Amino acid sequence: MLVPLDGSKLAEVVLVYVKELAGRLDLDVTFLYVCSPEEREPAPMHRDYVEGVAEIVRRQSEEVQEKAVIETGGSAIEAQGVLAVGNPAEEIIRYAYENSIDLIMMATHGRSGIGRWAMGSVADKVLRVSKIPVWLVRAGISENIVYNKWPKKTILVPLDGSELAESVLPHVEALAKQRNGDTVDIILLRVCEYAVVPDDNARGVPSGWEKGVRREIARSKRESGKYLAEVEKRLEDADLRVQSEVLVGEPPNEIINHANGNPFSLIAMATHGRSGLKRLAYGSVADKVLRGASCPLLVVRPS
Repeated sequence: MLVPLDGSKLAEVVLVYVKELAGRLDLDVTFLYVCSPEEREPAPMHRDYVEGVAEIVRRQSEEVQEKAVIETGGSAIEAQGVLAVGNPAEEIIRYAYENSIDLIMMATHGRSGIGRWAMGSVADKVLRVSKIPVWLVRAGISENIVYNKWPKKTILVPLDGSELAESVLPHVEALAKQRNGDTVDIILLRVCEYAVVPDDNARGVPSGWEKGVRREIARSKRESGKYLAEVEKRLEDADLRVQSEVLVGEPPNEIINHANGNPFSLIAMATHGRSGLKRLAYGSVADKVLRGASCPLLVVRPS
């Protein structure tokens, strides 16, 4: 797991997630601090910072690991701090690709002030080009929804019926089966879209149009329910706890409202789904969910 930091407390919001996942999934962790070329003189200070964080999180992860492992011992967790010089987003991606990173975990905002990374901008750039799953945590996240605060873990998985959108499911399964003895509930969500006629065109609406829309919504909900039942069955066969929900409306709005109104630990979704204008793509649905939902977001780019 690669964890970019910029020295700010806001960026360190990810640390509780890092130590929990590292301990429960036996993940080695690299903390990366990227200096600008002008920051070469303070480099030793930045190196001490990331190395210090690495040592603290390593000890915390081992404590989590000891509690999670009951019958079989996990492999020892390694954590290190690394310093790089250059453009933050470019260095994060370069390091991830050159070192076979499996997961990038980062905050969506970092240090304030003129010298900041502008973590939101960095996270945005990383998300747009990364072929590696990215777990994003909003800086300043409420204490009520921090990873280890809920009595149970719940993962919301928006799907649009495509195989590309389902590419997130293996990652969800791995997270749900993490060694911790806790129950993880998976909620599959499908949002049915429908055509809306603007008010200024209302006079030109054919007779019976509203009745036709209602029939189409009902048909779409039935098909969505059948589709989710099939996915649910596959996950249940893997010994996972799964439920399904079908909503009607604009996908990003419904996903955000549902997530903010319920105690989800995580939203997990693919960056692309359907092809065409209604695709589930970063820059549209996933982008809006990232900006509107309060809980963390795991984003996977289909291979």
